[in-house]
Amino acid sequence: MGRGHENRELTVRKVADRLTQEHRPTFSVEFFPPRDAADEQVLWRSIRELEPLDPAYMSITYGAGGSSREGTIRNIARVASDTTLVPMAHLTAVGHSVSELRTVIGHFAAVGVHNILALRGDPPGDPMGPWSPHPQGLNYAEELVRLVRELGDFCVGVAAFPYGHPRSDDLDLDTAHLVRKLRAGADFAIAQLFFEADDFLRLRDRITAAGCDSLLIPGVMPLTTVRTLRKTIELSGATPPRWLVDRLEPLSDDPRAFRAAGLDIVTELCQRLLDEGVPELHFYTFNRAKATRELVSRLGLREPVTEPLASV
Repeated sequence: MGRGHENRELTVRKVADRLTQEHRPTFSVEFFPPRDAADEQVLWRSIRELEPLDPAYMSITYGAGGSSREGTIRNIARVASDTTLVPMAHLTAVGHSVSELRTVIGHFAAVGVHNILALRGDPPGDPMGPWSPHPQGLNYAEELVRLVRELGDFCVGVAAFPYGHPRSDDLDLDTAHLVRKLRAGADFAIAQLFFEADDFLRLRDRITAAGCDSLLIPGVMPLTTVRTLRKTIELSGATPPRWLVDRLEPLSDDPRAFRAAGLDIVTELCQRLLDEGVPELHFYTFNRAKATRELVSRLGLREPVTEPLASV
């Protein structure tokens, strides 16, 4: 029996409870399933390096069409049993029948995972390709939220889009879809990547104006390399502001300078969000710990609560 399991009864198991019981801003971290044994070592080294900072929770993504299902279940189970972290598993409806989704949700419950981020998901191969639901599957994330709620005592999160969903060109309609997901039983929403604090704050205002007071959490990518900037552009589905390009583009051939400037930009973004009353920041880690640790330190979000555990 792992040390995490021994401590689990003394810790909060659900994301929503953890966030509401905090009396100061906090942070969470997101990882993706490893592709091979070497990647798995990198993943767990990062998990162990971030664990002493006591994030509110950590999550592991779920590949399109369930392509990384086994890696997600295996590693999220290990988090639940062998660490002090609160785990959240991603789950997508793509390519799954309702029966298969029930099985996966049952797996999560069986390994001690009580938090699920419910996503419709993108088609495999081409994220913007035509959406074709499984013949015995689900069409919308709100249906998946209801299914998870029906199957156990889970805390459920959903995705939000500051610039609107890539398949939608109507922000009002997109906001209505988000509010429906939340009212279907979700406890909170995590906003996909954005470039400026006002982009997130406008989304928060739209939700509030729609009469919904659910918690909205900003997703933040540490800009440490040209690759992370490109990934932010890709995942946000938006064109970066001119000031950001002008600040970073001249540094493309100087990795050290790019990293320094990128982290300064993200620190400024996060500080503005905290100043606006945002209670939690969700960091996309790329399965690395260093940049997230630096941001957490700069922002004064956490002090280590234990000595770091040995990397595995």
